[in-house]
Amino acid sequence: MKKLVLLLAPVIAFSLTGCNKEILFPDGDEDIYGQGGSSSGVTKPTTITVEQDEEDLIAGTSFTRTISITFSDNGGATVSGDENGIVKVSGNQVTVDNTATKEKVKYELSGSTTNGFLKIYSNNKQALVLNGVSITNPAGAAINNQGKKRCFVVVNGQNYLADGTSYSATPADEDEKAAFFSEGQLIFSGEGWLEVKAVGKSGITSDDYLNFLAGPTLKVSSSAGHGLRGKDAVYVNGGQLDVTASAHMKKGITSDSLVVFNGGVTTIAVTGGTAYDDEEQEYKASAGVKADQIFVMNDGTLTITNEGQGGKGISGDGVAYFQGGTVDVTVTGSNYGKSSQSFGPGGPGGWGGSSSSSDNSKSAKGTKFDGNIFISGGTISSKAANHEGIESKGRIEITGGNVFAQSKDDAINSAGMLAITGGNVCAYSTGNDGIDANGNCYIEGGVIYAVGSGSPEVAIDANAEASCKLYVNGGTLFAIGGLEGGAVLSQKCYQASSWSKNTWYSMAVGNNSYAFKTPSSGGSGLVVSGASQPSLKSGVSVTGGTDYFNGMAKQEASISGGSDVSLSTYSSSNSGPGGWGPGW
Repeated sequence: MKKLVLLLAPVIAFSLTGCNKEILFPDGDEDIYGQGGSSSGVTKPTTITVEQDEEDLIAGTSFTRTISITFSDNGGATVSGDENGIVKVSGNQVTVDNTATKEKVKYELSGSTTNGFLKIYSNNKQALVLNGVSITNPAGAAINNQGKKRCFVVVNGQNYLADGTSYSATPADEDEKAAFFSEGQLIFSGEGWLEVKAVGKSGITSDDYLNFLAGPTLKVSSSAGHGLRGKDAVYVNGGQLDVTASAHMKKGITSDSLVVFNGGVTTIAVTGGTAYDDEEQEYKASAGVKADQIFVMNDGTLTITNEGQGGKGISGDGVAYFQGGTVDVTVTGSNYGKSSQSFGPGGPGGWGGSSSSSDNSKSAKGTKFDGNIFISGGTISSKAANHEGIESKGRIEITGGNVFAQSKDDAINSAGMLAITGGNVCAYSTGNDGIDANGNCYIEGGVIYAVGSGSPEVAIDANAEASCKLYVNGGTLFAIGGLEGGAVLSQKCYQASSWSKNTWYSMAVGNNSYAFKTPSSGGSGLVVSGASQPSLKSGVSVTGGTDYFNGMAKQEASISGGSDVSLSTYSSSNSGPGGWGPGW
């Protein structure tokens, strides 16, 4: 198992050793920024890292022997190199029993069958070398590894695995959860291509963990289950993953514990929505990625689309760390239940039933975690057509990175405290608050572009109804729609005399200049702030530079022309009434 190294504040304690994981979260949502409206002197969470376990590298394992298995619908499978007679063949149904030896065996698979499988029983490490093999099993998994030790999967050439709609031959005392299933770890490497098509259950599943190393390209689709599932963890360290999940409630990539991206290029498309889970007796929504305990984005590229009703882009029951790489989430599905007034299959009344109960409502959100969200690096774009772009049921801390959130609801929402101390952050709502904290909200650094839709919604909101406040202590701020009423403005803010839609503005703060393009909608009032009094121009021409915020801003651009905009001091008495708190 990989070693997880955590550098955290004392307020959160994690202990993950081997496959036994214990995660302790603080009671409630503690405002670690304390009194006085400042985060200075407070030790905050920094980074979380996952070290590569050397045992996951196939080069470190010596194999006793190599057995070659060639599938063929013309005469059945053939076997060579099996001196101990551990392989049994019936047509193209191949069963390996290596429980009586201590040999580490490498199985090289080739050939093609439309009615076969490979099933392995073993107490030892092993390797599957896919050398242009195609296996379809109409009655279950194409590959079913019942061994609980590491299984190295080396992908060479073009390979194909598929299951059937009914897993009719699974023994009662065994699991068989996917077209490619393993009780033990599956570690993928190689330079080839593997397609897994599942119509009965999930695509690839390990009851331990999945680890994708550099090299292979995997195309995995499931119309009945998850795309990829690692019970203990899913690690994406390299390669190219193309994952599709079309069943209701199912996820592109999911784990009961960890999902970690350290590299590679991952693309996930989800079309399934929300349905009633008869086994757990609750409504469940689909997601591109679901990590029950910890989600970590360190490096690589992750692109997610979800069209499903009530679906999520990235979600989790625990905490999330965005520290590097590139994330692009687009959720276009409508909300389920409360707004749609309909049920999924298996729910009360079936399709066409109706209810106003909140028990069956699922909101279509871009990125949503029940625990805290920490953003310290990378580029994150999270867009949702009908609900929050980024939401935490705990607190949100942004210390770095480039963040773009867009939604019809709150663009960025936290159930507790929200703090921005660095990075570039754009929160653009077309129907609610740009940034909405249901605890205190601290703006202390970075470049922030916030757009609220208009009264009573504002650009930046704190929960004044619960005696919480917005504190502006630093940073560079360009806010359309006003600020929370009663805001504490330690750094001066300024009101523009007017603003125009779909217009490029330049803002100079000291020696730094910025260019912002206003949207086609937004609340009344433009508020700006910086380390010194900004100067503002409207209708400028902008060329070159680096794009930020989905093209709504540029830095280090060439700016010319425009008209000066007069600024007046903005005080908390000018502020708007604030938003309505967390979305349903």
